[in-house]
Amino acid sequence: MSKKLTKRSEDYSKWYNELVVKADLAENSAVRGCMVIKPYGFAIWEKMQAQLDKMFKDTGHQNAYFPLFVPKHLFEAEEKNAEGFAKECAVVTHYRLKTDPNDKSKLIVDPEAKLEEELVVRPTSEAIIWNTYKNWIQSYRDLPIKINQWANVVRWEMRTRLFLRTSEFLWQEGHTAHATKQEALEETELMNNIYAEFAEKFMAMPVIKGSKTESERFAGAVETYCIEAMMQDGKALQAGTSHFLGQNFAKAFDVKFTSKEGKLENVWATSWGVSTRLMGALIMTHSDDNGLVLPPNLAPTQVVIVPIYKGEEQLEEISKVANKLADDLKEAGISVKYDDRDTQKPGWKFAQYELQGVPVRLAIGPKDLEKGSVELARRDTLTKEFVNQTEVVEKVKHLMVEMQDTLFEKAFNFRNEHITEVDSFDEFKKVLKEKGGFVSAHWDGTAETENKIKGLTKATIRCIPFNSKKESGSCVLTGKPSEQRVLFAKAY
Repeated sequence: MSKKLTKRSEDYSKWYNELVVKADLAENSAVRGCMVIKPYGFAIWEKMQAQLDKMFKDTGHQNAYFPLFVPKHLFEAEEKNAEGFAKECAVVTHYRLKTDPNDKSKLIVDPEAKLEEELVVRPTSEAIIWNTYKNWIQSYRDLPIKINQWANVVRWEMRTRLFLRTSEFLWQEGHTAHATKQEALEETELMNNIYAEFAEKFMAMPVIKGSKTESERFAGAVETYCIEAMMQDGKALQAGTSHFLGQNFAKAFDVKFTSKEGKLENVWATSWGVSTRLMGALIMTHSDDNGLVLPPNLAPTQVVIVPIYKGEEQLEEISKVANKLADDLKEAGISVKYDDRDTQKPGWKFAQYELQGVPVRLAIGPKDLEKGSVELARRDTLTKEFVNQTEVVEKVKHLMVEMQDTLFEKAFNFRNEHITEVDSFDEFKKVLKEKGGFVSAHWDGTAETENKIKGLTKATIRCIPFNSKKESGSCVLTGKPSEQRVLFAKAY
């Protein structure tokens, strides 16, 4: 199975597409630009969702659900937001079909069923949510409101790629309302930190926290904070964003509250989100030419046990040991699958679980029964060893932590090796062409220069890192004064 994968060094894009399909994560659907997330892929997303949901609730957020459709007049209320998403919107204009009078086997749009006002299929939910918040907020006693929604959104895409860019995708979107600017800014930073913690502790994916330039901000935001990750092909991937919306949406939707001092004021807002794009990030951060590599914290199945036998009698003896091991591992909080199917040979199973990135594989055959051992294979290093059956649980518990740490360290080192400081535009272009990764360079702070660099190299400013030290320098393109370096990269 995995032997048929294109090597990353030959064609990284083809390798990625093949891996998503062959590992049974997702596939293209009958709807152009949309995907079917298959059970195994969805199981990984559910692990992500469950952990993030816990982190949100631990910081005082609640889940709710808002409509998929947004009346056009609400959508256009915040002008920058409407303008930013206008070209990506799917729009509902009619509410009924009817039989085609010229062909009874076909349906046509009923011209009599035109909506009085078009409905935008949500590309994001600020408009419908802030129109709702207007009814929820009267006084400072109603604040803060800290709501999260797990939902799907539609942003019409011409060029799509499974998980990374599809016309419809799954995500969460947080929308909060606050009495003060400071409180909203603290919320924006908090959620960006939560995304970074999730990426590093659960995805084993190192990220750089920073802010976006004005041209890269969310439409309608005053500030956009982000986490940026580096993929194995040297391209950056925006893994999460958190937006300080100021009072823009409150003013657009006339959301006011009476303060403690009795004054009528507009509320302060944030929004923040991550999507199934994280699945693409997870795949491209760790996987290899043999298939998927999953960090144990997000693997739906952390350990698989495969029996090697001839005849029912051997299987019965092996199953006694395997089932006991499975029960002991489950009791230790480890997810286990015992694959005793007789429809596939052990070699096929080994290849399947390697392709699907199961962290640990245990194999038990007749000789292992005699020796009281099992063969343990690690997916991350592809190494094997024999372990005494009485030591398996402790060994696996230790490995879950070790593998998580090892994957992070490997990705962290790769990322750091691919941050290159340059001081001239010739160096800038050379690094992008020959090495890739983040290019740390001075920028004069103008959108004009930012756009010119993008036009010349296809590299964008991924973020202005929060930990970037202030240092005087000259813009890599114009030579004008600059106070700090920013990170450029080609990106997904």
